[in-house]
Amino acid sequence: MAARKPASPLSVNDLIAGLSDPLRSEVEALRTLILGADDGIGEEVKWNSPSFHAGEHFATMRLNGKIFLQLILHLGVKKSAISRDAIDDPGALLQWLGPDRACINFVESGTVSARADSIQAIVRQWVKHVPARTV
Repeated sequence: MAARKPASPLSVNDLIAGLSDPLRSEVEALRTLILGADDGIGEEVKWNSPSFHAGEHFATMRLNGKIFLQLILHLGVKKSAISRDAIDDPGALLQWLGPDRACINFVESGTVSARADSIQAIVRQWVKHVPARTV
């Protein structure tokens, strides 16, 4: 497989270091959960936010929206769909935005750690539906 060209010269560590608390703490916690969900997950800065890939990109944090912090889950660049019942979500964390994407909203500080097990379980399931990267 060809090496992935960085989307930004800024590293995820540098991006996070430039954030203020409490957002920095929540982003660090969410990043740790995502990277710990599967050994095949990598990261880079894309769209001025931490973005995660396993084959294709599948998750991007939204740091500057109306909501404190969002995790947008998607299926990469190829048009594909995922059935809502393909992801077990007993905590009803997912807000479906379309057939190929959903988000988890964190409306205040402290919500990432409070939902850690559910978030990581969702990411583990989501990654299984991400298409392999094509060169």
